[in-house]
Amino acid sequence: MKIKLKLFATLQSGRFTEIELEVEAGADINFLLNKFNLKPKEVAIIFINGKHADYNTKLNEGDDIAFFPPIGGG
Repeated sequence: MKIKLKLFATLQSGRFTEIELEVEAGADINFLLNKFNLKPKEVAIIFINGKHADYNTKLNEGDDIAFFPPIGGG
């Protein structure tokens, strides 16, 4: 099935901004983390189709996924 993954801020460094890819049925967010060598502590916020998701959320055909790093400030 085809999905779209967008990386934001520091997650883009040495990777990509947006990519469309094919994943097998049953894949979840953890699959994407492993595929792109991302650790859960690096990805603090996950959206699928504009709604919050977690690491075990299953992916569906046409999903639009966004990963954000932890946000800090002063």
